[in-house]
Amino acid sequence: MELTNLTAISPIDGRYRKKIHHLDEYFSEFALIKYRVLVEVEYFFFLADKRFFKLPTKARSQIKAVLDGFSIDDARQIKQFEAVTNHDVKAVEYFLKEAADKAGISALKEWIHFGLTSQDINNTAIPLSWKHGMEHEYLPALINLQNAIYQLAVKWKDVPMLARTHGQAASPTRLGKELMVYVERLHNQIELFSSIPYAAKFGGATGNFNAHYIAYPKKDWVALGNAFVEDTLGLQRMQFTTQIEHYDSLAAHFDALKRINNILIDFSRDMWTYISMDYFKQQTKKGEIGSSAMPHKVNPIDFENAEGNFGIANSIFEHLSAKLPISRLQRDLTDSTVLRNIGVPVAHTVLAIQSLQTGLGKLILNNEALNRDLDNNWPVVAEAIQTILRRENFPNPYEALKDLTRGKSKIGKAEIHAFIQQLPVSAALKKELKAITPGNYTGVNPEF
Repeated sequence: MELTNLTAISPIDGRYRKKIHHLDEYFSEFALIKYRVLVEVEYFFFLADKRFFKLPTKARSQIKAVLDGFSIDDARQIKQFEAVTNHDVKAVEYFLKEAADKAGISALKEWIHFGLTSQDINNTAIPLSWKHGMEHEYLPALINLQNAIYQLAVKWKDVPMLARTHGQAASPTRLGKELMVYVERLHNQIELFSSIPYAAKFGGATGNFNAHYIAYPKKDWVALGNAFVEDTLGLQRMQFTTQIEHYDSLAAHFDALKRINNILIDFSRDMWTYISMDYFKQQTKKGEIGSSAMPHKVNPIDFENAEGNFGIANSIFEHLSAKLPISRLQRDLTDSTVLRNIGVPVAHTVLAIQSLQTGLGKLILNNEALNRDLDNNWPVVAEAIQTILRRENFPNPYEALKDLTRGKSKIGKAEIHAFIQQLPVSAALKKELKAITPGNYTGVNPEF
């Protein structure tokens, strides 16, 4: 069958294509070819700027136009070269040499790919496309999600809510604060992610500039390599490499993404649980069906879809971070096919983030359910009462409250107040204790 959204094997290129198609600018076969062309052209210009040869201004503009206007048809032409060469990077070199012929600089075309091995191109093109994908797509999507959670935290900062530890009623909290937990966690991980360098390899066949140095032994090739990778491409050149980049930094990125996804899986499950507890209702959309059999249902599908996609992404990130830093001696080829898949977990991650954004936009706070849950759990104020009694040096307050509340089927306001009333303490202290309710015993947090 012809490849369409219905016939694609991967749901990323099928069912979900319309939601994440923008990622093909960084992670598709076309993108890989385009970024290879970018590195080859920039290196060619770099050598000219360093006066290895004189590049006419008109020819430079023509070659620059090939890069700026790089199209699907250009990529197809490179694939035709590859069909003959059976080497993808050599195909890019031949494509650009043909462009040099058209620009009237045939005498200069051997400066294209001068001294390089294919991994000098791959291990700069892929980190560069990864960097752009992270900076232009992933991080903005994640920060937008973080901001959406923050806005809800501010909106609901004063809403009291029963906390649950070990699934049991616990000291009350506030809904806004519980959302701020995730805002802070994401903030910390974004900071950590942003500190990881985008590392690259650029140093010839086995990382020693062998060919460069033998041709021009008086040139400082280490300095030149650093200048090209860091100043021209904006990456960090690793100083001691084999034929390939170590991938340690890239693995650190994958691990950071996996950790962020785990935080968002935790968030998805919490929100799903709050919906199941009726703390939130969900906005409905005319024509949508929640269940094929039960007409009343509005399922929390956005949080479920997010959890599923984060899980798929993490399973792939796990393999990527475990496999890529390992290579036999100076290089084996196992990294090549693996690297072609780095966009897949990113796509699942972005898809999951989109689902969370949609799910958050549907939430309707159900104050009645939150207040009912608080009112049905008066024993949670026992901690407050026994703490104040400790302050007053009252004997064995914890044990007294434990005997009153632990394991009892129903302890409400009346039982708590009756307990307070019989305490041999001052009327003022009894008044202070009776003022405590599950709804106002919510502690204090930093302002946000």
